[in-house]
Amino acid sequence: MRFYAQDAARCTRQVLGDLAVLAWVAGWLWVARWLHDLVARLGAPGRTLEDAGTSLREGLTSAGRSVSGIPVVGDEVRAPFDAAGGAAGSIAAAGVQVQDGAARLALAVAVAVALGPVLVVLVAWVRARWSFARRAGAAARLVDSAADLDLFALRALAGQPVTRLARVCDDPADAWRRGDADVVHALAALELRSLGLRPPRREAATR
Repeated sequence: MRFYAQDAARCTRQVLGDLAVLAWVAGWLWVARWLHDLVARLGAPGRTLEDAGTSLREGLTSAGRSVSGIPVVGDEVRAPFDAAGGAAGSIAAAGVQVQDGAARLALAVAVAVALGPVLVVLVAWVRARWSFARRAGAAARLVDSAADLDLFALRALAGQPVTRLARVCDDPADAWRRGDADVVHALAALELRSLGLRPPRREAATR
C-alpha cells in the first residue's frame, strides 16, 4: 500500500490534512481535559467534608481513649465519644462519595463532549486515507509490473472529466482504439495522477 502520493502537491496536501486531523484531535482532547478539571471542582466541598469528618473523628477517638482511663466510669464516659466518632466517620465517608460522584461526572462530561467530534473526523480520515492507500498501492503494482498503460488509459476515458480528455486530443477514444502510443500515455498519465502516482516517462512506457 502507498499512504502518500508521489505527486509533490498532493502529498503536501495529504501531510497538511494529517496535521490538521492531529490538531483537531489534540484540540478536542484539550477541551475535554479543561471540562474535566472544571467539573471535578465540584468535588471540592467533598474534600472539605472528608477532612472535617476525619479530623473530628480522630479528635473524638483520642478524647475517648483519654477518658477511658477514669476508674469505674471510664467505659461509660467513653461511649458517647465513640458514638460521636462514628458519626464523624460517616461525615468523612459522605465527603468521599461526593468526590467520587464529581470525578465520575467530570469523566462522563469530558468523554461526551469530545468523543463525537473526534470520532467523526477520525472515521472519515481513516476511510479516506485507507481508500487512497489501497487504490494507489494497487495501481502502483500494475504500473511496476507492466509497461502497457492501456488499462489506465481506458479508466481515464471512462472516468476523467470531458474537459481533461479534450486537452489530450480531439478524439481520445478513437486514438485509444487505434493504439496511438502518445494518446495512450497521456490518458494513462491523467488517471495515474488522479490516483496520486507519477506516470512513467514516455520512453519507459514504450519499451
